[in-house]
Amino acid sequence: MRKIVLSILIFLYLTCSVDALVYIDINSPSLRAVPTALYNFRGDTSGKELADIIRNDLRSSGVFEIIPEDSYIESDLPAFNSSNWTPLGIDLVIKGAILREGDRLSVTAYLYDVVGAKVVLKKQYRTKYKFIRPLAHSISNDIYKTITGLDGPFRTKIAFIGKTKSKRNIYLMDWDGKRLIKTGISGELLTSVHWSNDGNALVYSAIKGKQWGIFITNFKKGIERIILRSKGTNIAGEFIPGREAFLYSSSIKGSPDIFVYNIRDNTRSRITWNRGIEVSPTVSPDGKWLAFVSDRAGTPQIYVMRLDGTGLRRISFVGGYNTSPDWSPKGDLIAFSGLIGGKHQIFVVKPDGTGLKQLTERGNNEDPSFSPDGRFITFVSDRRGYKAIYIIRIDGELIAQLTHKGIEALSPEWSPNKIF
Repeated sequence: MRKIVLSILIFLYLTCSVDALVYIDINSPSLRAVPTALYNFRGDTSGKELADIIRNDLRSSGVFEIIPEDSYIESDLPAFNSSNWTPLGIDLVIKGAILREGDRLSVTAYLYDVVGAKVVLKKQYRTKYKFIRPLAHSISNDIYKTITGLDGPFRTKIAFIGKTKSKRNIYLMDWDGKRLIKTGISGELLTSVHWSNDGNALVYSAIKGKQWGIFITNFKKGIERIILRSKGTNIAGEFIPGREAFLYSSSIKGSPDIFVYNIRDNTRSRITWNRGIEVSPTVSPDGKWLAFVSDRAGTPQIYVMRLDGTGLRRISFVGGYNTSPDWSPKGDLIAFSGLIGGKHQIFVVKPDGTGLKQLTERGNNEDPSFSPDGRFITFVSDRRGYKAIYIIRIDGELIAQLTHKGIEALSPEWSPNKIF
């Protein structure tokens, strides 16, 4: 486990000069991608590799339109003249320099505002070459935050369950599907992976000793321990923001109900009491509400209620089978998988049940999970004949397929911003 942690950690030395300006409201319905010039970083052949990763990050965000280099008339030196760019309709210019000494990289990145005719970001980074991808993601995030005022998803990770032959393993990968690693957590039956609030741990369910248990692995400490084991089926849910507690469903009392488990004092409390099935809890970012699946109306549907059991209401009405809700970290949407036309599709809806929007159309699409900025959703799809993980923006534009044939991918879960 410690080797996994060491392979993930990146140590960056940085200094920065940033004008904290918010140029773009990414929540605006009329959001227009900003025309952006992005040079290969000069000084070493790895400068193109670095720039290509940044290009993919920024282009995928939907905030930046990367203009091809054949239209640039300025050199790649860290000198800038806005009059070289205004006639081209380019609003932002990104340049950089990279110095490689053995396995060490020293990088300086510059972001220029054409309209304001000034540098708005200058930042230095140092790391090992093997960490060039997280380095590039850090630069992408700094550029994104300078322009929007918000953190992007570029330094986050996605955990998922991968099935090969008869065994399941928990894998981790970068937001773009790269640097895939097997954590060493495995089992014949393994399901329901969820991140802790600080991103240092995963909670999940597995059968060990012929009994369903809920386990937690802390990557920072390299420790796995069992949290809960009892009769029946125990399926882990999300951590409650601001608390050392998580939701879970358990059939210990008969049909599955939803409980809260408090890690600090090892106590549990039941919060649903229906005779039907109550599973798949997800919690609002303020920690006051949960969405879950219940068949109290005869078929699985999405409901929301306060954690104290009040305010119950149904919010899914499309088709007759709706499951796997996930509450956006922004609090504005709930994603879920709904059966329509004989196929499972990803939908988003407001917490009051209005504003339903279908995001997918091809194949079966299940297990949605929001990025920490609430602008992307990762999910499982069999659209190419096998189950793989994809990313889509909440505007419905498919961004990328992250996993490929050879690993049957299940239950993706997007990390919070802070990782290890």
